[in-house]
Amino acid sequence: MEQISTSSLEVMFGKRILQIRKEMNLSQQAFGELVGCHRTYIGQIERAEKCVSIKTIEQICKALNITV
Repeated sequence: MEQISTSSLEVMFGKRILQIRKEMNLSQQAFGELVGCHRTYIGQIERAEKCVSIKTIEQICKALNITV
């Protein structure tokens, strides 16, 4: 079984969140308000600059109406 590094997961997660956010025509500001995070933190997640907690992942998925 191929192992995926943590950094690769962060990059994949960030890219997917960015893709879904853009498909929903949401700015980082508007998305951050839905999630309960600052827009700069959303940008850091999308660029894989921040390690995201399970709680934040749950909030993001709830805001996007997707499953974890």
